[in-house]
Amino acid sequence: MNENKTNINWYPGHMAKTKRLIAENSNLIDFVYEVVDARMPYSSKVRDIDAYIKNKPRIMIMTKIDLCDRKVTNEWISYYEENGYQVYPVDLENTTNLQELIRMTEQRMQEEFQKRESKGMKARKIRVLVVGAPNVGKSTLINRLVGKKAVSVGNRPGVTKQLSWIRISDTLELLDTPGILWPKLEEAEVALNLASLTSIKEEILPIEDVVYHILSTLEKYYPEKLKDRFGIETVDEDTFEDALITIGQKRGCIVKGGSVDYDKVYAVVMNDVKSGLVPKITFDHFHSAKF
Repeated sequence: MNENKTNINWYPGHMAKTKRLIAENSNLIDFVYEVVDARMPYSSKVRDIDAYIKNKPRIMIMTKIDLCDRKVTNEWISYYEENGYQVYPVDLENTTNLQELIRMTEQRMQEEFQKRESKGMKARKIRVLVVGAPNVGKSTLINRLVGKKAVSVGNRPGVTKQLSWIRISDTLELLDTPGILWPKLEEAEVALNLASLTSIKEEILPIEDVVYHILSTLEKYYPEKLKDRFGIETVDEDTFEDALITIGQKRGCIVKGGSVDYDKVYAVVMNDVKSGLVPKITFDHFHSAKF
């Protein structure tokens, strides 16, 4: 990403607590589903995840694949696979059968469970931790896996009430966790990407900065979508207000007297992107990523 730095040091206490609980109970976890948003495969990947899941086997589940620019996101999939990840891209809104994901998990765990069996240890379900940033689709993933057969199995000994196990099948149990981030958002573009897709709360960054980032990203990579959805062709610091006025007039964000309600315009832009009304876009472009 660009070299711009930010000093956003926003880290809600529950996120730190969640990570601590995962680390404390890592001996109960066999496998990890690491969930990222296909529209920001770099920005939504939790930076310090390896520190607390250690070397557990994992599958990276890339959600909202239907909403991304598949050509760009495929570059990220290739990158992660080249770095040893198994990536499972999925459209959770239109996919109800995740048997392939379960099969992949069972296959990866087969050798480990054979070792357990050879040591005379009792067979048991695979315990899978589901982890990811806020609003990347973890809840939808769990709902799709749960179906109607899932049964909550309550708290394991030593696991606090904040971490809940859910029985998925005869072979699988999931450990759901709240969305987490990392303590310091140092890359400005990463922070803005997360805010654009509501993985960090709106009040953390000025909403006008987030909306400017969305519109300028569309102009840079998807100018036809900027024109089709918002009726503008260009946006920069000098023309930003004019762009907001154009969008406000096009979308009916008008108050008494005929002036534009900027707060409503901000809400329209944010909602259009968040809800997928501006589809086939990816905020992270591989060639400009800063590793």
